[in-house]
Amino acid sequence: MNALFRRRFLAALVLGGIVLTPTVGVAPPEAQSSDSRYAAIVVDAASGEVLFSRFADARRFPASITKVMTLYLAFEALESGKVKLDDNLTVSPRAASQPPSKLGLAAGQTISLDDAMRATAVRSANDMAVVIAEHIGGSEGRFTQMMTEKARELGMEHTRFTTANGLPDTRQATTARDLSILSRAVMRDYPQYYRYLGLHDWFYKGRDYRNTNGLLATGRGYDGIKTGFTNASGYNLAASSVRDGKRLITIVMGGRSTKSRNDHVAELMDTGFEVQRRRGQGETIQLAQAFFEQRGYGISSEPAAPVAYASLSDEDGEGVGSPTEVAYVSGPPPRNLPTEVTPPPSARRAENRAPENLTAALNGGSAATAAPPARATRSTPARAAASAPAGRWTVQVGAFREEAVARDWLNNISRRFSSQFSNAQRDVQTANGWYRSRFTGMTQQAAEAACEALSERRVTCMVVRPS
Repeated sequence: MNALFRRRFLAALVLGGIVLTPTVGVAPPEAQSSDSRYAAIVVDAASGEVLFSRFADARRFPASITKVMTLYLAFEALESGKVKLDDNLTVSPRAASQPPSKLGLAAGQTISLDDAMRATAVRSANDMAVVIAEHIGGSEGRFTQMMTEKARELGMEHTRFTTANGLPDTRQATTARDLSILSRAVMRDYPQYYRYLGLHDWFYKGRDYRNTNGLLATGRGYDGIKTGFTNASGYNLAASSVRDGKRLITIVMGGRSTKSRNDHVAELMDTGFEVQRRRGQGETIQLAQAFFEQRGYGISSEPAAPVAYASLSDEDGEGVGSPTEVAYVSGPPPRNLPTEVTPPPSARRAENRAPENLTAALNGGSAATAAPPARATRSTPARAAASAPAGRWTVQVGAFREEAVARDWLNNISRRFSSQFSNAQRDVQTANGWYRSRFTGMTQQAAEAACEALSERRVTCMVVRPS
């Protein structure tokens, strides 16, 4: 595969209606991405169901999202009576020496715990995070041990804290999944204090500070949680939104800019709420990950499980029972997690309307080229059948903007999985500007077995029922 073809091929994978992970001789998407810091996860806050994930268990730098754990331990200390909101905290030389962003109090000055927490949540003040850590733990070092111990207690298996504010330290790491666990825990365990993470602004000593989380002011139900940025981490955001009585948590790490990160979080959140809305209307969507993938949002970082079926309504209203129902390769089931989260006082409901153009900015896409929900369609075969087909079932292995790329990928899969498709016909079909790589003329049993074989090699596919 020459360099030109590889570039065209990878771009088409991101833009197509289905995203694939080649295995033999091709590096995985994480290595090929222009920003390998990227990771994302979308979680139903009440049930813990993972609606979407990509690289959710890959180690990443949390940056200032670290401060969510700092505040979690502060909330814990408040509830236990160890500290009070009106406690006066003295700024140590160590705290005063922290680099920006910071409140900028000098060593020896004092601040209430309430204001220190507001500065940490709104201003993302590095100095105030250390002030809180020293007040509760005696020293930042002891406090970060408490942070790591609490992470283990909450089930954050891949997280270690060495700073209270998230400033660069190669030993401090986490995952998108672990941050979603922390986000659920802070609103579940301390709903009376979760409001700190949703403050739009904070007035202190004649100055008005605005929250670094720009999504809070969008009127789309956002009420938290925390931003983060270092050169090593990229632009991170843990966000939560409540719409129509349902709450979702979205974590995005490794964004290229504040805007692209915020846009991507908003798009993932809107897609997640669309899944919830359709389910609420009675539509069967067993695997939300596939719903996201049909909109161009990456692939699961987990190995695929056996084939499961899910119907998907499209813009023309086709839904459950449609002759063009599609079978998707399923992912692992969600873990058993706590099932209730108390909404914070600041939770707002907003109109649930997805943007006109859904993009995957951090996956390499753009608003102008994002893929619409894929429909199983028929078109004139690109090549004549050599013999009568054994059946009427189809396996689709990709969708691309260029016919040559679609045909090359179809030939690639045919060579690598020759035994699964020995009796199938190779066909590139067109619909709505997409070239779909398909194996046609298969029996139901053969199509399902072939798709399962591909899933075991981390190649995404879907089985299309006869129309």
